[in-house]
Amino acid sequence: MAWSWRYEGANGQKQAGGSESFPSQADAESWLGQSWRELASNGVVTAVLVEDDRVEYRMSLLPAGD
Repeated sequence: MAWSWRYEGANGQKQAGGSESFPSQADAESWLGQSWRELASNGVVTAVLVEDDRVEYRMSLLPAGD
């Protein structure tokens, strides 16, 4: 099982990136916790956690209220 992130912009369009793979969900989530500000500054609005080809969940990178 490989975990990775896919990124989406404001209109749901796919953003570049997300090629890094993680051995566990916890590793992927920890990495996002350290990297979300940089991703958001590059136009990423939503991060999608994927295990192999299955979507685990979607997460907004926008501040609350935006």
